Amino acid sequence: MTFTLHDVRSRTYKARDAWWTVFLVDPLAGRLVVTTANRTSITPNQITWGAFVLGLGSAWCFLQAEWRWLVAGAVVYHVSFVLDCMDGKIARLKGTGTVLGGWLDYVFDRIRVLACTAALMWGQYRATGQEVYLLLGIAVVFLDMLRYVDALQIAKVRRQMRRTLRLAYEESASGGAAALPASLLNDDLDGDPDEIRVRLTEAVDLQQEFRSRFSWYPGMREWLREHRIRTHLVSGIEFQMAVFIIGPLLGAVVPVTIGAAALLLLFEALIMYKLVLSSRDLNRALAAIRSSAEPSASGTPAG
Repeated sequence: MTFTLHDVRSRTYKARDAWWTVFLVDPLAGRLVVTTANRTSITPNQITWGAFVLGLGSAWCFLQAEWRWLVAGAVVYHVSFVLDCMDGKIARLKGTGTVLGGWLDYVFDRIRVLACTAALMWGQYRATGQEVYLLLGIAVVFLDMLRYVDALQIAKVRRQMRRTLRLAYEESASGGAAALPASLLNDDLDGDPDEIRVRLTEAVDLQQEFRSRFSWYPGMREWLREHRIRTHLVSGIEFQMAVFIIGPLLGAVVPVTIGAAALLLLFEALIMYKLVLSSRDLNRALAAIRSSAEPSASGTPAG
């Protein structure tokens, strides 16, 4: 089977991704995937190993500390990241992804960040004697792990919110109350409880309060979605690229790293704020569902 660039885009590109990936990685990685998938028998795991080896090569360049080596390290790091994106794309394109491959990709990513951080900051400390590089090294490793752990926990909390919403509806429906949002009342769902539960969680807006406070947000989000960019503009990927590419290329490791760390923490705080407001929206939705299930004065469920 011959794969086209359209196949790669439609089957492997994420609906929303980091802006660095969308603009600076996918245009190259997509074309390389077409060539690799059609003309070679290279497996995703082999590409993962290649990305890892290049990541270690980038760390070696950073350790040399001189600006020309910093530039080389930044370029090699970007190539390593391009390969890191290719392995998943080829796995999705050919349907050859495995649990082991996903685990290997994650572990190698964390080792690459750790190795490059240690090499970059130790090399600069050794060259300058400034202890700020040692502190930055600790901060980079901490923030990288914080972001990825936090992302998993936030996804878990959001799933739990939707699960709570479904359970509340099921309890209400078992008592004879529909408790459906107005947007679903006129829909023909054929009484399918599974379909109703899915549509319910889609219809209930758990970001209503956030949108009401920031009226400009929906328009910005739609523009970003049209360009496949997620609203979390400074996440783990952008943070890594600032530390290992932008900082070394500009010869400004300290200010770029501090700035990127501040932006990462700002966006993490915004996510926490959205989560707090979403919990309020959830409580209001649950209250509406439960109140609709309370018996009316005539002894029949409220509808």
